[in-house]
Amino acid sequence: MIRHLLFIKFKPSVTDDQIAEVQALFESFPGKIPGTLAVEWGVNDSPEGLNREFTHAVQVTFADDAARQTYLPHPAHEALKQVFVPLLADIIVLDYSL
Repeated sequence: MIRHLLFIKFKPSVTDDQIAEVQALFESFPGKIPGTLAVEWGVNDSPEGLNREFTHAVQVTFADDAARQTYLPHPAHEALKQVFVPLLADIIVLDYSL
């Protein structure tokens, strides 16, 4: 399995409705993209204050590298990027294998 982690900082002008749309697009992946096993979405609530203004996190779990390779150019991922990328102030993406 592969975990695909995103740490997200939205632009200050982004609305709650826009964030909800991005969340819904991410959460639709398991039914649309083969080998995408799960998507978890969360809002930072750490009391440590070390988030460097990153407010949201997404974890996508892929069955294997082939599933990740399917995801990258998949039309559902491309559609997400059209909505998501213009809203970003910053992002960190990190993958690791289990």
